[in-house]
Amino acid sequence: MSSREACGIVGINVRTGKRWRNGRNPTGSEAGASPIISAALSVVRGRFLNEDERVVIADRRRTGATLQQIAAELGRDRSTISRELRRNAHHISGDYRPHAAQRLAEARRPRPKTGKIAANPALRQVIQDGLDLRWSPEQIVRRLRRDFPDRPEMHVVHETIYQTLYLQGRGELRRELAQALRTGRAIRRPRRQVQQRLPRMATPMVMISERPAEADDRAVPGHWEGDLIIGKDGKSAIGTLVERATRYVMLVHLPNGRTSDVVRDALIDTMSGLPTHLARSLTWDQGSEMHRHHEFSLATDIPVYFCDPHSPWQRGSNENTNGLLRQYFPKGTNLAVHNREHLDAVAVQLNGRPRKTLGWDTPAERLTKLLTEAS
Repeated sequence: MSSREACGIVGINVRTGKRWRNGRNPTGSEAGASPIISAALSVVRGRFLNEDERVVIADRRRTGATLQQIAAELGRDRSTISRELRRNAHHISGDYRPHAAQRLAEARRPRPKTGKIAANPALRQVIQDGLDLRWSPEQIVRRLRRDFPDRPEMHVVHETIYQTLYLQGRGELRRELAQALRTGRAIRRPRRQVQQRLPRMATPMVMISERPAEADDRAVPGHWEGDLIIGKDGKSAIGTLVERATRYVMLVHLPNGRTSDVVRDALIDTMSGLPTHLARSLTWDQGSEMHRHHEFSLATDIPVYFCDPHSPWQRGSNENTNGLLRQYFPKGTNLAVHNREHLDAVAVQLNGRPRKTLGWDTPAERLTKLLTEAS
């Protein structure tokens, strides 16, 4: 549980709980104090092994039981048992003595501890030198293991370096070294838990797995893929629509930004003129610009299907087209300067380009053929 919850149960102030847990430094009027170690550590069950479990481990090891068998009896993971034997067995004989192991674990548990980097000046210097050369923490720790294979005191994991740089008050590495990281951040960016994230869409999404099978094999026209290409600093955008069967492209003019209401209105304006047999569905990624997708569907009678996260191949035609469009709209440029006439001219060029996947027909020729057959 959190520190605040634990202090509430005990009935003490949160600051008092912090002093109990971490100890305190001496001041002019008050003596210092060491962290308080609970007398009930041996009965902790859950994250830590307790003394009774260590007795079982010792007994079963003497009978020749495997780590997997011991773990199953205790309801623990096999790695927990393996780690316990590696850490707390006698350092000379290798024998596992449960009561001695319990004392070692209890002595190791109190916080705060002196960090490994702070306790080893040589290690600290090597890490500082690596960061000065703009090496990433992972590159540093890999080289440490290669250059000092027989010196475990020089081995750390890259998370240890990140923690040292990000946590306030450590003083183990110079604060300015954080700027040598590729992100340039001196603090860690907090991430929301899945259950805390706000929904991107006003109404539930219909996923691509529920899209009609006729859209998958591209045999039936009228199924579209859509996305935005983004301009400089994320402040401008152009909407792109690609028909899956013919690869026909339509560009959506977004001179007033890419908020959900602007994108909704622009898509309605662009797609409402399509014949019914060429407006069967629209597939989009989970971008927040489609927050009002249900309103688009009500206005056009075109259902919207959403791709799975981090799955751009589910809109392969659209991704390919976006790459072609970067010839006309380079990255890092302001896309708001292009008017509707220019977007239409670019679309005409793309739709007049022979495509290998169409047997060297153009998308415009394929679409004209479909319209002719329908009429």
